[in-house]
Amino acid sequence: MSLGRSMPRLDAVGKTTGATDYAGDLAPPGVLAAKVVFTGQPHARLVGLDVAACEAAPGVVTVVTAADVPVNEYGLTMFDQPVLIGGSATSDRQVPPDVSRWEADHLAVVVAETERQAETAALLLEPTWEQLPVVADLDAALADGAPVLHPEDNPACTDPGSNAYHHYVIRKGDAAAAMAEADVVVEGTYHLPHQEHAYLQPEAALAYIDHEGRVTVETAGQWIHEDQEQVAHALDLPLDRVRIVYRAVGGAFGGKEDMSLQIVLALAASKLQDLGIDRPVRCRWSREESIIGHHKRHRGRVTARWGATADGRLLAVEATGHLDAGAYNYTSNKVLGNLHLTVAGPYDVPNATIDSWAVYTNAVPGGAFRGFGGPQGCFVSESQMNKLADACGLDPVEIRRRNLLTDGATGITGTTMPAGVSLPPVVDACAEAARWTDPIGPPRPLAAFASLPASTETVKRGRGFACGYKNVGFSFGFPERSEARIVLSGPRDGGGDADPSRDLDGEDSPVSAELYLAGADVGQGAHTAFVQLAAEATGLDPAHITGHFSDTASSGDSGSASASRLSFMTGNAILGAAEEAEKAWRDGARPAEGFFRYVPPPTEPLHPDGLPTTPNFAYGYVAEAVDLSVDVATGHIVVHDVVCAVDVGRAINPVLIEGQVEGAVVQAHGYVLSENLVVSDARTLNPRFSGYLIPGIGDIPERVRTVCLEIPDPLGPFGVRGMAEMPFIPYAPAVTAALFDATGVWFHRFPLTPDRVLAGLRAAETRRAGEVLQRRRPANELG
Repeated sequence: MSLGRSMPRLDAVGKTTGATDYAGDLAPPGVLAAKVVFTGQPHARLVGLDVAACEAAPGVVTVVTAADVPVNEYGLTMFDQPVLIGGSATSDRQVPPDVSRWEADHLAVVVAETERQAETAALLLEPTWEQLPVVADLDAALADGAPVLHPEDNPACTDPGSNAYHHYVIRKGDAAAAMAEADVVVEGTYHLPHQEHAYLQPEAALAYIDHEGRVTVETAGQWIHEDQEQVAHALDLPLDRVRIVYRAVGGAFGGKEDMSLQIVLALAASKLQDLGIDRPVRCRWSREESIIGHHKRHRGRVTARWGATADGRLLAVEATGHLDAGAYNYTSNKVLGNLHLTVAGPYDVPNATIDSWAVYTNAVPGGAFRGFGGPQGCFVSESQMNKLADACGLDPVEIRRRNLLTDGATGITGTTMPAGVSLPPVVDACAEAARWTDPIGPPRPLAAFASLPASTETVKRGRGFACGYKNVGFSFGFPERSEARIVLSGPRDGGGDADPSRDLDGEDSPVSAELYLAGADVGQGAHTAFVQLAAEATGLDPAHITGHFSDTASSGDSGSASASRLSFMTGNAILGAAEEAEKAWRDGARPAEGFFRYVPPPTEPLHPDGLPTTPNFAYGYVAEAVDLSVDVATGHIVVHDVVCAVDVGRAINPVLIEGQVEGAVVQAHGYVLSENLVVSDARTLNPRFSGYLIPGIGDIPERVRTVCLEIPDPLGPFGVRGMAEMPFIPYAPAVTAALFDATGVWFHRFPLTPDRVLAGLRAAETRRAGEVLQRRRPANELG
């Protein structure tokens, strides 16, 4: 058995010894340095660009501008962003490329002999700008008379020519009538913050023309074939003239799903070739460039109203949500879809009216980030459910048990949930491991600051519960697929010694296999999991599987390292490829090759009128309990214990699963407690880790416990179910529920920095004092 073993990661030795090459380490002989110049303009029209002084600077080889871009547009789900600012649109549907809509839009690429020379020369560029009104945030974008940031007639938008350019609706039952019948109604407006990915490795790339004449980019990303398509589109090249290779990827979390350096470095390599210069070119962003220059988790605002019976049975959900897409769509239309589905929670909701919009502003774009809209939606839904529990006088776990989705239930979009809904056992397992019904412990001594002694005098303790779900795989009709190739070899093929324990129809069995897969390992250990899956599928020992990964020249399209899909999708592709290879082996092929393209059941786009649709083919399920203390005199919070129960279907590598749970919880901990990205007037003001505070080792939860359930997914390979995003999703509402349990105050916005907690507690005190005073005033003073 290869599955269920915590075998060491394939990349462990190379990464711990420093032998592994990341994209930023690549420096072949003769390499040139590129400086990507940001516009620095949240909203301005480029009137002119003088590059003469820059081109004449010492060491400069060439300057790439918009005039060098064959097709000046790109985008993961819609072409709405210029590659380089400059020039004019060629059709009504093309984004006007002469307008900078974001401070990190790219103006030019300076190529020089050294990084210092490129950086110095970049300062000599002389752009002339016509300033345009800045649409800084949601309120500005939705105001009457607001400038329309994207006037182009983009067919991918539901409402082209509007800042509120993408709209989803859910209409299930009669929410208004059900709300009127409700015994209990709870509501709130929830404010959702940006989050920076903060991956260890900033963006880097090396580009050159390879020996077959292909424009080649070695970089770090999440989907080599999508990178290939976008580079080929912008350079107006056939796909086979572009090659993408991923070196080791030092973290991504969704932040490397969109373009950063891929297209502009490919343009630089192509221009160098046109100039007769056969030299590679590389670029490495600083941390400040990375934080300013790539998208973030969406900020947004959701107003929700839920109605229930007195015994806690959910009757109706009403919600209105807006996500700040920033200057360009990236994946906002898809992230919005996940928010749209999850604001009603993982519950059997008989009646719902939900409207959600993605809105263009001049702020940093929102895009993919672990959970992909799920954390934002879950914060709303689980806060609402915890409020219902309080209003009904019910235990938070019990009220969930009365409302959870189950197998055969109708989901929020009006169709039957995919088989394998495991929410009830997941919730029960979490509650049991957290000893939920036991009395909570006494306050623990807490030192809010190192200079203060630890004390319990002003410390209160509480615990909270939340659960959630999220899609596994691409959604909303997006074509989902994954390809794998396996080559089986015997002793005569150079594969090693025969294994007498394996025999196919009396012949010598394969002794080794080569696995060709494009799926990216972004730090989660995916390549190790792929080898274990291939070993299970072929019956070989993992040590006899050789993996060839993440190169468009050798691998079919495996899809993105996102949507908790890789193990599920590639596992099914590996199973099919192994079967095909074994068929070829039985037919006498030596070596024997098998190729397979796995396509899951189809999904459907959300209906514009809210009619029933099937948005997803599989889901993952999770529940979390949080135990914390808060110093009500300082607002300082310490999380003592986190229990995360997650259904993985079948554990491929248990230690890697624990790593995903612990990493997701720590990342979510920063999201809810400390990470405060300051974006004002569409500019990011704290693009360094000295001002954007990710948790240090002393800030994270004192203990994180993983409860791993293995309830097979009917469609998963060997029952495997995607899980990497799930532990992030319910953490924020579990923390705010615990804070309410400790203080009696609900918090509708985060991060819960000490100053924000203290202000919230004081505001609640003031409200309570005012209510008491109002009740005590004589009737003749009440006016």
